[in-house]
Amino acid sequence: MKNMSLRQIADACGGQLYNAEDSLTKEATGVVMDSRLVEQDYIFIATVGERVDGHSFIQQVYEKGALAVICEKVPSEITGPYILVQNSFEALKAIAKWYRMQLDIKVIGITGSVGKTSTKEFISSVLAQKYNVLKTEGNYNNEVGMPLTILKLREEHELAVLEMGISDFGEMHRLSEIAKPDFCVITNIGQCHLENLGSRKGILKAKSEIFDFMNKQGHICLNGDDDMLATIEDVNGIKPVRFGLGIENTVYATDVKSKGLFGSTCIIHTDSSTFQAEIPLPGDHMILNALAATCVGRILQLSDEQIAAGIASVPSVSGRSNILRLNKITIIDDCYNANPVSMKAAIDLLKLAYTRKVAILGDMFELGKNEVNLHYEIGTYAALSGIDVLICVGSLSENMFQSAQNANSIKELLYFKTRDELMNELPKLLHNNDTILVKASHSMGFERIVTQLTELGQS
Repeated sequence: MKNMSLRQIADACGGQLYNAEDSLTKEATGVVMDSRLVEQDYIFIATVGERVDGHSFIQQVYEKGALAVICEKVPSEITGPYILVQNSFEALKAIAKWYRMQLDIKVIGITGSVGKTSTKEFISSVLAQKYNVLKTEGNYNNEVGMPLTILKLREEHELAVLEMGISDFGEMHRLSEIAKPDFCVITNIGQCHLENLGSRKGILKAKSEIFDFMNKQGHICLNGDDDMLATIEDVNGIKPVRFGLGIENTVYATDVKSKGLFGSTCIIHTDSSTFQAEIPLPGDHMILNALAATCVGRILQLSDEQIAAGIASVPSVSGRSNILRLNKITIIDDCYNANPVSMKAAIDLLKLAYTRKVAILGDMFELGKNEVNLHYEIGTYAALSGIDVLICVGSLSENMFQSAQNANSIKELLYFKTRDELMNELPKLLHNNDTILVKASHSMGFERIVTQLTELGQS
């Protein structure tokens, strides 16, 4: 890792280096917080978690060849170098900030209320047609995950595509200071984290903190169809490039043809060209993701052919509109998270199925004082969407159930107070060839429903 000697790491995080007289200038080969991932000459950052204290693994990581540990407590057995800090999480961020500045690499930062992960996948897939790209893995998009991703960068990487997620004011400011993005991509401003951010206006303000430390010669790519993002006209002299379905955008789509759950095709227009795109993932929001990727790709001088190839080869992501086609049923696994915007998009996706359509919807969290009304709104939306079966799960989702009941336009409507109550009854509720949407906030644990459905569908 470039310029990552023990002395430089200690200076970067403001820690006190001990027992390192013979290895002050030795460079680390990696930085991790999970002791299981330690390899030769890695730095292990010991943190105190809710269930596990990383300090208890210090001796093990030395035995695995760790160059040093960063810790908040003096190790009980000192068999190698260690850097003593007040707060290991703050040390992680400080080290990542330092390391980012050592690399001549462009960073694409992606944020928004909905679609960050799928947009990251589209942009990464497109840029990989020309560049060596490192992208955020899984849900590593917060003040712990993003620094760890940055610390995976190596000199051979040419671009980093970083997902940047927040739930409160100030978080994006801190993420931007670490990432120092050259590109800022915002997907939309929806209704999520309202408990802390208050309103869509508050969400826009919090997301806009991504601009605080961006490259002054950088680029901004915004969803031009979003009414809140449309209010951003200039950021420190940088004019946004806009993408969307409307022809007023710089990058837009026409001739959209749905292939149901098999994706869609369209003609993508840029400021100087048009080309055919095959989008393998279903839903209109995936078209927007492809347009965002086109926006970034054109700025980075990819050809239309390279952009089209990247769009066509984008992978699906578990828990995020991932289509599982099994022997007896088809599952739309969208259980990673949920808010009103993404919930409606998922219902719209289910509508594309040609079979009996079943929606298993659970509670949406962090919606603030309007949580009851927002669940009620989703129930009405689902009931009027044309799906066949709506199954509501969770205490907040009782409001969803009641509004769907009042709409009186759905063939079959069921309510379960808990996930486990539903799982006990689920085998009796399914028909062969059903298409089943599974969606709720992550803490509802709906991945267990997906696992059960997968077992039932393969039997």
